[in-house]
Amino acid sequence: MTELRHRIATENQLQHQSSEDKGSEAEDRVKRDGGVSDSECRPDSGVPEVPVATDDTPEVLNKALSGLSSRWKNWWVRGILTLAMISFFFFIIYLGPMVLMMIVLCVQIKCFHEIITIGYSVYHSYHLPWFRTLSWYFLLCVNYFFYGETVTDYFFTLVQREEPLRILSKYHRFISFTLYLTGFCMFVLSLVKKHYRLQFYMFGWTHVTLLIVVTQSHLIIHNLFEGMIWFIVPISCVICNDIMAYMFGFFFGRTPLIKLSPKKTWEGFIGGFFSTVVFGILVRISETHLSISYRYFVCPVEFNNDSNSFTVDCEPSELFQLQDYTLPSVLQSITGWSTVKLFPFQIHSIALSAFASIMGPFGGFFASGFKRAFKIKDFANTIPGHGGIMDRFDCQYLMATFVNVYIASFIRGPNPTKVIQQLLALRPDQQLHIYNSLKAHLTERGLLATQEEAA
Repeated sequence: MTELRHRIATENQLQHQSSEDKGSEAEDRVKRDGGVSDSECRPDSGVPEVPVATDDTPEVLNKALSGLSSRWKNWWVRGILTLAMISFFFFIIYLGPMVLMMIVLCVQIKCFHEIITIGYSVYHSYHLPWFRTLSWYFLLCVNYFFYGETVTDYFFTLVQREEPLRILSKYHRFISFTLYLTGFCMFVLSLVKKHYRLQFYMFGWTHVTLLIVVTQSHLIIHNLFEGMIWFIVPISCVICNDIMAYMFGFFFGRTPLIKLSPKKTWEGFIGGFFSTVVFGILVRISETHLSISYRYFVCPVEFNNDSNSFTVDCEPSELFQLQDYTLPSVLQSITGWSTVKLFPFQIHSIALSAFASIMGPFGGFFASGFKRAFKIKDFANTIPGHGGIMDRFDCQYLMATFVNVYIASFIRGPNPTKVIQQLLALRPDQQLHIYNSLKAHLTERGLLATQEEAA
């Protein structure tokens, strides 16, 4: 018995010593890593300290819907707020492209704020020196770069006419890089030994947020400059798909679609796809006819030197002119028509609808995975029943990137106006060289008469 007690005491002593050794090793590891423990740096350990969203449903709606179950109450709240947002969408379209660009900028800033706030909460970053200031400083730098590039590209004549703008345009990229480099140096100087890991986490967090939010909102601005219809149609496709997928999922949803978003169902996904494509074709017919009647929708935004103002007026391109299309033999036998008259844009709108229905939801799945990673329901509680602004624009940003790539790949061609603007900015000797080269080229192709023929 004595030997047994001695053996147990010895084992307990060894276990205690082993735990002390592990503790000392962990402390040494913390010291080597700059004073930040693994548990402190591991975002997936435990429940992150993210502020819990409160119910911001207006009191009037709460009283009116008090007798309903939470499921149907949420349905009505989402429905009413959706109608309000669609009405606001039509209102800002009426205000014109410049107001739309300002709205896009405001949405971008709010989305950036929502994502950065989550980062601050999850990584306990409230006490990191200068990091709030640096995050917004980097947002300012990136916006200065993108909007400067846009102004130089689309309003070249205005920029060249005003001396201060011409200087800023000439050295725009150098100024942008200097601004960013200043922020980079400020970040390095702000590093504190006990916060190394957290500070680099947040540095990466800020830059990924800038990539996702600012870059893609800049593409929305580019789409707007191509014509308001390239803004209206893609957004309406995503809105239609969101609404119809929710309706089909709410009433018929039985089969889970993806684990990242348990409320998403195959019934909603498939119903949203067919509804968006079919509804899109029908609506695009009337929408395109309306848009063609008003050049305001189809013409790019340009600066008019004569009126010193931004104008939306042009001769509609071939995309917005009726053309005859021969139907496949199968459709000819069914419909009895050999040809149909369509605007080419209507065909492109089918591609936009298909992308919004099939690939667009993956922007929402990505956002759902992000929120699940940090155990939050919504990015914010800005819109009752919908969450934050980012919750409504997760699919829109992906759609904006696709539209920009689609325009560059299948729609946009060389722009003679921009070529002439760039030629006028050259020195006289450079202009003469280009003139002589172009004249010789056109003469060789027989498009210009030679000097002997002219004489």
